[in-house]
Amino acid sequence: MSKQVIVYSADGCVECTYVKQMLENEGIAFEVRDVLKNREYQKEVEKFGFMGIPVTVLGDRAVKGFNPDLKEIVELAKG
Repeated sequence: MSKQVIVYSADGCVECTYVKQMLENEGIAFEVRDVLKNREYQKEVEKFGFMGIPVTVLGDRAVKGFNPDLKEIVELAKG
């Protein structure tokens, strides 16, 4: 059973939209956790050592922002 990809996001976040669109294009299922609607989600982001969003998580791997490191999560998710 594969682990769930989680995208910590918020409405109006342009980079968050890019991340979600890329995952959709790659056929990766993911859960969106809006940090502005649920304080616990922001605390989860902080546990990964980040203050901002987007943060994309798969297992114990977390990537902040929309950058080339996301490819690693995509590959792991397809794995």
